[in-house]
Amino acid sequence: MDIREISLGSLEEEVKSQNVLLPIEQSAIWAKYQATISGRTPWGALAASVDGSDVAVCSFLDFQTHGYHYLNAVHGPIWFHEPTEDEEEELAEALADYLHKHDRRQVFIRMALVHDIAESHPALSTVPYDHTVIIDVTGGDDAILSRMKPRGRRDVRKALRESPAVCADETEAATKSFQDYYDVMVETGKRDGFVPAPISDYEDMIRLLGPEHCRVYAGRVDGKVATWSIVTISGKRAVRYYGASLNEYMRQHVTDKLVYFECCDLAKNKGIESYDMMGIGSDFAPSLLGLNEFKCKFTKETAEVAPSRDIPVRRGFYALLVKARDVVVARRKRAEDEAERKHRAELEKAHAEKAKHESEKLAEADAENAEKKSEESGK
Repeated sequence: MDIREISLGSLEEEVKSQNVLLPIEQSAIWAKYQATISGRTPWGALAASVDGSDVAVCSFLDFQTHGYHYLNAVHGPIWFHEPTEDEEEELAEALADYLHKHDRRQVFIRMALVHDIAESHPALSTVPYDHTVIIDVTGGDDAILSRMKPRGRRDVRKALRESPAVCADETEAATKSFQDYYDVMVETGKRDGFVPAPISDYEDMIRLLGPEHCRVYAGRVDGKVATWSIVTISGKRAVRYYGASLNEYMRQHVTDKLVYFECCDLAKNKGIESYDMMGIGSDFAPSLLGLNEFKCKFTKETAEVAPSRDIPVRRGFYALLVKARDVVVARRKRAEDEAERKHRAELEKAHAEKAKHESEKLAEADAENAEKKSEESGK
């Protein structure tokens, strides 16, 4: 398998000529947006060919973190056919050889692999997924609803009847000021246990991708943003990249109403045919299982996707990174275990003190009763 450098423009043209999906993360416009994020630099694109014919193309970002570099091909490579395990192994080897010759800074390549090939390792520092929910938004509003699971149809219909949220495409408003939306994301982060990216990341994403590739949807209650999403668009595929909602409105089905509104609007006004909810949990990604109850109700089937894995280029350095990661994980586990032990000890102490207090009260009551009986018998 031969590797050669190509431009991002050539990558997009070739993908279009092959009539395959171009993930937005593999596009030139995405590279432009990523260049605004500290530690990320568009690296370029490569094509892989066999006997003079291209079989795959891929755009890479240079990620610099903790003093080392690695290449990240988000949702890449783009194959022009379904690859076999041998073909993925051959591509991984060819890419590693290419980097040995052209960019020895890179410690590893992170790329999407259908197969768990021998050269690959679980991604070091991210949570990849191998299943997602893709909603078919063709055929009109009723058809979209009919293809949901019974619970999805029930929740959406309930939302349409009872939810006070007013849903709209608010891309223009969010481009002017993102603060109201960001405040909702901050509350979502506190609820779900994560720290949102700086507000500038969202603002740059909306501004640099532009309305052709990025839309902001929101549901408002009494004029207040209650739930919102950022949706990316590439060809006829949309992806629900970010979403957030306020705690006080979660029981009012505001997000159910917004997701259905997004499906209908994307199909009617943006020419979208499929809507990717961007990742759910599985045996491969158990930490994401909490997403399944909400996302899976919008369609009867889930879709398999190629998860991100690491291909070491500088094997010794990568092995050290794995050891360092394992040390950090073990240290975190010990800290969590110690916190849990202290919590259990505090609960046991509280229970013991409560039991002691109740026992003393019973003993005191028994003594009072005995004294009363003694007085009565003396009379």
